Amino acid sequence: MIRAIDLAALNTATKYPSIPTYHALDPKNGGLIEEAAAFNSDVYLTEKVDGTNGRIVSFPGGDYILGSREELLYARGDLIGNPALGIADALRPLADRVTPPTSGIRVLYLEVYGGKVTAASREYTSNRTVGYRLFDTADVPLDVLEWPRAQISGWREDGGQRFLSEYELTQFAKAEDIDLVPRLATVDAGDVPTGIAEMQTFLNDYLPTTRVALDEGAGGHPEGIVLRSGDRSVIAKARFQDYRRTLKRRTQPARSR
Repeated sequence: MIRAIDLAALNTATKYPSIPTYHALDPKNGGLIEEAAAFNSDVYLTEKVDGTNGRIVSFPGGDYILGSREELLYARGDLIGNPALGIADALRPLADRVTPPTSGIRVLYLEVYGGKVTAASREYTSNRTVGYRLFDTADVPLDVLEWPRAQISGWREDGGQRFLSEYELTQFAKAEDIDLVPRLATVDAGDVPTGIAEMQTFLNDYLPTTRVALDEGAGGHPEGIVLRSGDRSVIAKARFQDYRRTLKRRTQPARSR
């Protein structure tokens, strides 16, 4: 089945869409500006893990392809795969056991972290252990792969992939025995601060240390929090370093010309 599919189209259709920052980025300097995402219902807070995105692209019948954020790396039964960042090695045992969809394509999005994945790996492990956490799952119709690639890309970035709701995702993860990225809290939209300084305090309060450390020697500093509505219609990320950098700039004296 995999051999009959346009792999370039599949790669485009199953990539993870961009997630905006909770406070908008200033195009002039990359800092944050006082313009926050708007939520109007309960907001689900989850830990944002600093690793690399991995994909399990699952087909009816049990075939699958593994990928990174940008490229496809390995197909079930391959003798040789792309070893990039250890993604295929980390996800293959899970891909071998996960229940395939009955129709269409199901994509599991996981954060692979630790090992030598990123410079931040030391925050999660002191002995290069590799772990993964599921953070999203989407369904993709097969007929999308027949479209021109530019159309597929636009469809994806415009929310075309059908992501599981928060409830569906937690039920799926439980049924498949897959660890999710940590659920930190569910808060009312009105309790999420809109100011930059207040948001930094909010991050510190809800995630003082990572909840996905792989061993006792881990550094423990978290990357940030992902905020989403229950139906995933609004989703945004808030990273500690963005807030630290922005607030530090505010305290620095302006340079004379």
